[in-house]
Amino acid sequence: MKMDIPRILITAGKSGTGKTMVTCGILEVLKRKGFQITAYKCGPDYIDPMFHREVLGIPGYNLDIFLCGRRMMRELLFCHSISGKGISEKKISGAEQGADHRISVIEGVMGYYDGLGGISYKASTYDVADATDTPSVMVVNCKGASVSLIPYIQGFLKYQDEKAENSHIQGVILNRISPAMYERLKALVENETSVRVYGYVPDIKDFRFESRYLGLKMPEEVEEIKEKLKKLGELLEESLDIDGLVKLAGSAPPLQTDGKGICSRRKSSVGKDSKAGKDEVISIREWTQDSLRIGVAMDEAFCFIYQDNLNILEGMGAEIIPFSPLHDAELPDRLDGIIFYGGYPELHTKKLSENQSMRKQIKQAVSEGMPCIAECGGFMFLMESIRDERGTAYPMCGVFGGESFPTSSLRRFGYVTLRGGKVFGRKDAGDILAHEFHYCDSERCGESFVAKKPLSDREWKCMISTDTILAGYPHIHYAGSPKVAEAFLDACSDYRRKKQGKVRVR
Repeated sequence: MKMDIPRILITAGKSGTGKTMVTCGILEVLKRKGFQITAYKCGPDYIDPMFHREVLGIPGYNLDIFLCGRRMMRELLFCHSISGKGISEKKISGAEQGADHRISVIEGVMGYYDGLGGISYKASTYDVADATDTPSVMVVNCKGASVSLIPYIQGFLKYQDEKAENSHIQGVILNRISPAMYERLKALVENETSVRVYGYVPDIKDFRFESRYLGLKMPEEVEEIKEKLKKLGELLEESLDIDGLVKLAGSAPPLQTDGKGICSRRKSSVGKDSKAGKDEVISIREWTQDSLRIGVAMDEAFCFIYQDNLNILEGMGAEIIPFSPLHDAELPDRLDGIIFYGGYPELHTKKLSENQSMRKQIKQAVSEGMPCIAECGGFMFLMESIRDERGTAYPMCGVFGGESFPTSSLRRFGYVTLRGGKVFGRKDAGDILAHEFHYCDSERCGESFVAKKPLSDREWKCMISTDTILAGYPHIHYAGSPKVAEAFLDACSDYRRKKQGKVRVR
């Protein structure tokens, strides 16, 4: 299956160079021009897609080679880019009148070649660009440099081969530079390198997004975020060559998939007599009568959620029921399963603890056998308590023994492969690809799996896994580990039938 998908990737030499700011500004301009946009973030980052959503008003997605694999990642890019869920269908005037206004904008992660274990370009932004054959534009920080930028840019172009044919970097954007200096430096870069300069960004302190230990602060924490993004778009519309970037995106070769990935899997014919088709790799079992009701914690404390995970569960026939452990007094009715993804519960300990009715209902539901997934922040919430940086311990749900406590440095960071354990009682889950990133720890992190770091000898025990629970610090993407989602919904179906007093027929 092959299709023209205009696409462009915004990258940089390292973190903190302005990728997210520039990407959000470009998204704002394209939205204003009426493009149908899909935004992506390379790697396992949760927060940057929230900024994309703040601009576009629709979910952003992740493209992660380690968690999903190259084929599945291409399938996700293909699927979402042609889904038609963009921002606008209207056409704009001028040379682009009548053109297909679909465009995909991908934001890189870390430095362009920074990949597995800090020693490989595998699973890096470059790897995403290479796997999808996407033209890339590098944001270059010009503060305190001029002619020295030439060998800096050339180094990125020639890292893979001296002919600079395989870097996929076809342009640069000069960041933190004055308009007067821009014209002179633009000419120098284009004369001395093989790339085109697609404009500049002046040194605009008002648009720098503040960070905390897990990345940027949340969009809702940025004062007047909507107005700032609007002004950023107005500024970059004047200083960037938007038409040139659109033309570059349109030069991307057709994206090809084998049509056998997650997007080709039809929604399960739940409650019907028809059998699943040959491409139905994961589905709810035929004995399920209607959609399983899956409660998913979604609020300021629990917001690290891969949109694809929700889509995959829904594609398997589940109904996602959002609820808030912060603001709701009770769990939703008639749940068949419950999920607590990650987030910042440690920033909301007092309010979470004060919601005693919610905490008690959660403990009762999980203790009585309701299937549960809890990742990182969700895992912390299900412990006996969370201790904040001042040393105050706040009671939490008490599903698991132990306490979550802050650490002075990053406890775990990066990709892992989970091995040796069962998932909801299944023996055939195989290796599970996951990601860890947390500054909190606990004396009881579980021992059901062994987490193995790629390109390293480091490993440790982790996760609590039973017939009804999968909990721990690692985050899992179901596109790369679909059996986790399938096993969870199987357990949810068993739980429903048990409540109804029915016997499961396999």
